[in-house]
Amino acid sequence: MKTMNTGISEKNRKLLADGLSTLLADTYTLYLKTHNFHWNVTGPHFKSLHLTFEEQYNELALAVDLVAERIRALGFPAPGSYAQFAKLTSIKEETKVLTWEKMVAQLVDGHETVIRTARGLLDIADAAKDEVTLSLLSDRLNIHEKTAWMLRSLLN
Repeated sequence: MKTMNTGISEKNRKLLADGLSTLLADTYTLYLKTHNFHWNVTGPHFKSLHLTFEEQYNELALAVDLVAERIRALGFPAPGSYAQFAKLTSIKEETKVLTWEKMVAQLVDGHETVIRTARGLLDIADAAKDEVTLSLLSDRLNIHEKTAWMLRSLLN
């Protein structure tokens, strides 16, 4: 394969790809958790939460593709297995059926985890002058911060 010469050093591309791999794992784990909660939510807010969770997991499904493709564009393989995601993510899997309040609280925590992961990559992307990754991170931060705010508002 031809050597990459995009103006970003291999060292910086590797740092970015590693960080984006964690972002990918966090996003995929949050996708799975949101889909689980969509299927299993009950209670007086069933219909609105069922639809809200569906909207959110659909957005997350698109996001994982964008993040994985950015990793590939940087010249590295994207993780793509449950085992890899489990090693990389800090979002805890949920196997129990929870109350809607606990579901919403866990999703707020999940979105805040993704926010922290994305925010942690900003300095690396900025130092590497990687405008594409900065743009991706900015878009993801905007979506996750808004989603966390909306979910958090349900609990107040």
